[in-house]
Amino acid sequence: MDDINKLLEVMKKLRDPDSGCPWDVEQSFATIAPYTIEEAYEVADAIDREDVDDLRDELGDLLLQVVFHAQIAAEAGHFDFDDVAAGIAEKMIRRHPHVFGSASEREAGKVEGSWEEIKELERSGGDDTSELAGIARALPALKRAQKLGKRAGRVGFDWPDRQGVHAKIQEELVELEKAAGARDTTGIEEEFGDMLFAVVNLARHLEIDPERALRGANRKFERRFRDMETAIAGNGKRIKDFSLEALDQEWRAAKKRVG
Repeated sequence: MDDINKLLEVMKKLRDPDSGCPWDVEQSFATIAPYTIEEAYEVADAIDREDVDDLRDELGDLLLQVVFHAQIAAEAGHFDFDDVAAGIAEKMIRRHPHVFGSASEREAGKVEGSWEEIKELERSGGDDTSELAGIARALPALKRAQKLGKRAGRVGFDWPDRQGVHAKIQEELVELEKAAGARDTTGIEEEFGDMLFAVVNLARHLEIDPERALRGANRKFERRFRDMETAIAGNGKRIKDFSLEALDQEWRAAKKRVG
């Protein structure tokens, strides 16, 4: 707790209008939000790279974002860091009755789906009564599409199996080609979005995370492309001087070398 208190004091000092940092003083929830999102991605990146030292640093950066928002809120009289910590502790206790509940609840153990049922009860007290309530609009599009599909599926609005999703993807591809053939710019974007949404739902039916899958594909592409660049440069040549057919051969060789 001493370290947390030290961090809280550092942020309070940075936000002091008279003796703090001018940049920190002028920030708001809205201006800090992009940094909060960026730091969360950097935490995920450190995990992907299995760099525990970097993970420690990135978690610190993310914690700073929480402290920053809490300090802004405290200055406005909304809440402070202690309220944030107490709130999440209370939520975790409430959502884990098999750990923190009564003797009978602990004896019953974890029930499949109980987490979502408890979250549903929590949402039921709000103004938005939709089954889609509470899905943050600021989520990455792939992740939000996944959550939208999952939430709709819980009340039966879903394909019975992945063959139905395959058919939907083919349907969207046909509509995308039709829009592209008509040079309908607005339609192309809309149909491409519909196709991506269907692909995300296929990932859900396959029980994989589309965001993680795409990150893996990005890493694989970058690994192979960089290897191809290195091989071409090592032969004293330039990649832009190669024909597409020659580059395809180099790409296949890179795949064999680096996977």
